[in-house]
Amino acid sequence: MSENTESDGERTRDAGFDDWLDAARANEAYSLVCEAGHHSLPPRRVCPECGSTDLTEEPLPETGEVETVTVTHVATPSFEADAPYATAIADFGPVRLTGQVVEVDPETVEPGLAVEIAVTTSETSGKRIVGFRPVQ
Repeated sequence: MSENTESDGERTRDAGFDDWLDAARANEAYSLVCEAGHHSLPPRRVCPECGSTDLTEEPLPETGEVETVTVTHVATPSFEADAPYATAIADFGPVRLTGQVVEVDPETVEPGLAVEIAVTTSETSGKRIVGFRPVQ
């Protein structure tokens, strides 16, 4: 295991990604920004634009906007329990996130919908995943 992962006997924890999910669940999601102003998301530990390893955390906006969405009706066997579901790319200022839109009829999700980050659990794998819920 790398220095950034650990096993709790049931699953491998990735310190960068799991810490980010913990922060997002507490409404404290952040991006990593280098001194050149490029933003990325954990678990990256190196700027994908310039290679800098000097990254600092910058809070993300509390809400984002769906840019594009697809609704899956016929899923692969691994995701049959989740179907139908909407997967969206949402703009959160300096970064875009991909996630499943929850707590809403998938057919009603469309570009322009205001969303907030919702850390959810996949019905299929039991793993935590990035999701979105519509802003009330």
